[in-house]
Amino acid sequence: MTTPAILLIQLALPLILLTGLVLFPAASRVGYTLQALGTALFLFAHARIVMWIVLPWWLPWAYGAIWALAVAVHVIRRNLGRAPMWPTRISGWTGLVFALLLIATSSWYGRLAVIGGALPPLEVVDMPIPLGPGRYIVAHGGSHLLINGHMMTLDPAIERFRNWRGQSYALDLVAVDRFGRHSDGWQPEDPARYAIFGKRVHAPCAGEVIGVENSRRDMPVPEMDRINLLGNHVLLRCEEAVLLLAHLRQGSVRVELGQRVEPGVLLGEVGNSGNSAEPHLHLHAQRPGGRAAPIAGEPLALRVEGRYLRRNDRITGRDW
Repeated sequence: MTTPAILLIQLALPLILLTGLVLFPAASRVGYTLQALGTALFLFAHARIVMWIVLPWWLPWAYGAIWALAVAVHVIRRNLGRAPMWPTRISGWTGLVFALLLIATSSWYGRLAVIGGALPPLEVVDMPIPLGPGRYIVAHGGSHLLINGHMMTLDPAIERFRNWRGQSYALDLVAVDRFGRHSDGWQPEDPARYAIFGKRVHAPCAGEVIGVENSRRDMPVPEMDRINLLGNHVLLRCEEAVLLLAHLRQGSVRVELGQRVEPGVLLGEVGNSGNSAEPHLHLHAQRPGGRAAPIAGEPLALRVEGRYLRRNDRITGRDW
């Protein structure tokens, strides 16, 4: 996402609504109730749908705190019980209609985001997190396209998606520091300035390496390799499931095709190779695909450390 889009969607929109609630509260009881409710529902949907990586994950909580403080102050100081029930001016009715539209829109998208956090009706693969110690946040994850962009490859009508069907319920994991920052600077070009770059990736299961690549270069951000989409990667066959760990650092892969591995074996390090806008670990489970299209197998759901992860969920790494 471009800087103007981030500033508009993640800063300007919520701050405009909060400023309206704080400085320009509706004068009627019904108007104010709908204004406060619409703002709350927008903030809820906004927190679940927007990817909180460039701006820190705790910012939606700050927005929620401002909302709660504003409502508390208005209820206590304004004595809303003495306000008229309905608006008495055109501007009041205009604000009421806007609040109703905001409630309807936010409720719809918030509901979709909640539904997307539910485990899909698929066979589930349970596994530990393959990353070492650290703080991680989910960029893409869940069971709805709104919060997991990988799900577009479920559409059988689009021919180019068929060879990638297996990745439809994938997770993208990004590292953050204790302040919620994912990089040293604002979207730097150098992938080494991202917190997850170089993090060790371990085998989450016992299995056989059935696919491997180690020679693709790490792309400068936000350039992507549209030809070699997986970049450097390891494809593991663990019983009846196949796991893909992709976008690894060039030259970091430690395993070879046909090698048997045990849980915890070092596979490689996170990089920015392949179709990756910035450094992250792509992880998904599927049924085996064919030799010509190894990612075309039926997708499986992943449960990591006992959790079905969705966008903006946070998880701690494991001391392998």
